[in-house]
Amino acid sequence: MPRFRRAALAAALTIVTAALSTAVALPSPATAALPTAAVALGDSFISGEGAGAYTQVVDVNGVAQGFPGWTAPNNNAYFCHRSANASLNQANLPGIQNRFNLACSGGQPHDIANASQARAKGRTVAAQLDQLRAVAQTQDIDLVLIGLGSNNSSFTFGSVAETCANRFIADAWTGWWEFWAYLNGPVEQKPCSDADLATAAQLSAATAETTAAVRQILTTLDQVDADGQHRVVFQDYTNPLPLDLNPVFHEEDGRDDTRDKFRDLGAERYAAGCPIHRASLAPGHRFSQGLGGIVQSTRDTLAAEFPADDLVYLNVQRAFDGARRCETTSSPTGALATPIRLQDGANGTFVTSLSGKDKIAIQRIANTCVSYFQTCQESWHPNATGHQVLGQCLAGAAVTAARAVSCVRAGNGTISVS
Repeated sequence: MPRFRRAALAAALTIVTAALSTAVALPSPATAALPTAAVALGDSFISGEGAGAYTQVVDVNGVAQGFPGWTAPNNNAYFCHRSANASLNQANLPGIQNRFNLACSGGQPHDIANASQARAKGRTVAAQLDQLRAVAQTQDIDLVLIGLGSNNSSFTFGSVAETCANRFIADAWTGWWEFWAYLNGPVEQKPCSDADLATAAQLSAATAETTAAVRQILTTLDQVDADGQHRVVFQDYTNPLPLDLNPVFHEEDGRDDTRDKFRDLGAERYAAGCPIHRASLAPGHRFSQGLGGIVQSTRDTLAAEFPADDLVYLNVQRAFDGARRCETTSSPTGALATPIRLQDGANGTFVTSLSGKDKIAIQRIANTCVSYFQTCQESWHPNATGHQVLGQCLAGAAVTAARAVSCVRAGNGTISVS
């Protein structure tokens, strides 16, 4: 080959090689950043039970369920009661673009990795982890709110509330020689004790169950979060009732709740939203503290297992101080929790007064709750204003440098997180 042709070929190869090198060195098109998101997982205190404005919920078949009617089966996905007024939606969360409420009223640790309908009284929704994975496909999850532990294989918040309220009503409307029978059978006429709510063994079992479920959440988050950076807030529970009722609710017509058959007092407390023995209040608060222990223990155990994860315990047990049911003379006005809500038949109309009703009528009302639980499941939960307070608690927990914070309501109504 002539020398000049060899030189020309070499020059051409040099140009092609340089062009290829330049092409390889060019940066690839930038991938658009996913929008940031906050996600809620857990049970009724997170879903927004009691706050109204419930949104449609997609069931396991991919069908969006709106309100199905008061007589529909309680396992309908809609009765997860995901509220537009839930704390996740009311919290001021700078930098968060989208919010996803995946919690479900009545949710248990079982429902985190399994479809809820696979257990007794579960709702027809997919496992919360499956819902979380779906969100992570289009969102960069930066904040996760978890509320889990009040319902488990040992006890549920609803059954505890039902037990203590029913005992008070039975005591108020029947004599010592009578018994209160409804669809679940006879009801005792004495205040609730600690053992009636949750034993130490049950709390221990619930802690283990909750820890195992949240461990699955953290493992999944570490796998699916776009940038691996997310804060997880573990919220506990606030009691809707005070340590003691305001004195105006102590007795009526010369009778208190240590007497036999005190109907006027029973009607007064029901109207104010606190049909409960005064002697049941202290065990109720110890139960709430036990739930807090479940949540804090879960957080601390998993913080040791996931040292790189950003985990914060949010104590909200004093978030409703001064504004609980029957804590002030104005109750039910100004309270941050819903009253006991019952219907006389599944008709959508809540019974606000028991005054003048005999025990047969009240028995019928109580049985409506048993047959159609959705008619009473809002009872003793944070209302829309209460969730606004819990939203302030969440906002503080979202930015704190501490690993554990308490959210407290002062006497003037201001909320502090420290």
